[in-house]
Amino acid sequence: MEDHPPFKSGFIGIIGRPNVGKSTLLNAILGERLAITTPKPQTTRNRIMGIHTTGQGQFIFLDTPGIHRGDNPLSRSMVSAARETFRSADILLLLVEAPRIDRNDREIIASLAELSLPVILGINKIDKIRKPLLLPLIDEARTLYPFREIVPMSARSGDGVNVLLEEILKLLPEGPPLFPEDTLTDRPERFIAAEIVREKIILSTRQEIPYASAVTVDTFREESGRRLIRIQATIHVEKESQKAILIGRKGAMLKEIGTRAREEMERFFDSRIFLELFVRVQKDWTRDPRALREFGYVEEDG
Repeated sequence: MEDHPPFKSGFIGIIGRPNVGKSTLLNAILGERLAITTPKPQTTRNRIMGIHTTGQGQFIFLDTPGIHRGDNPLSRSMVSAARETFRSADILLLLVEAPRIDRNDREIIASLAELSLPVILGINKIDKIRKPLLLPLIDEARTLYPFREIVPMSARSGDGVNVLLEEILKLLPEGPPLFPEDTLTDRPERFIAAEIVREKIILSTRQEIPYASAVTVDTFREESGRRLIRIQATIHVEKESQKAILIGRKGAMLKEIGTRAREEMERFFDSRIFLELFVRVQKDWTRDPRALREFGYVEEDG
């Protein structure tokens, strides 16, 4: 009788500075657009769990906000969510972006010095550089930290992603799956819906609007007999002027955001979506601890 290798399962924290491709990598592994991605930094605000199960193991990824210097309560809560991953993961995956390891990367690497966790370095976006630049980058990384493995890859094209999964599997602890095989995330559907709306705001607006916007889902009601989900969501901004920009002339901007969000939700939830969006001014919410708790950016005490 043929012996099968033991099943493995565990938590992998994906860390790195903003905009290095953490969410793009998670989506590539899962084969689903679970985490929102935009070209703008600090898109991810919460810790998002993505679960990838194979015949050999269950990879439970924790996608975190980019680690950056925060100057307001929202930024500080995002960095806190990222650093909390250090304590809850079995393995850390640090992502940097080719062709260089910059000052912010080095600060994150320095913060790993006291950790006993194994750390894998993923060098992302290698499709954007010439190959001769890669070896010096790997050599430099080896001088900075005793990484268990260094994996060049491109989350966008998929190049090197399977190699990365093989290296992670080697380090995962033996154990049964912690979630049912078909589970994609621990986040509720309301959270996914709110994140989809927020992504479309980021992609459709400029300047301060993406960073001054939060989305809460007020109603999420499934009508199973009609294969329809009714969703009402509120976009919170800090100023009346931001509200006016979000609504747009004769409601054009809000309509565009709603249409793009509805189309994305219909694909993700595999259902028809009826989406209503409202805009509300909540003055200086990014600096208001109570609002940050209400919008899910700060964990409740206890």
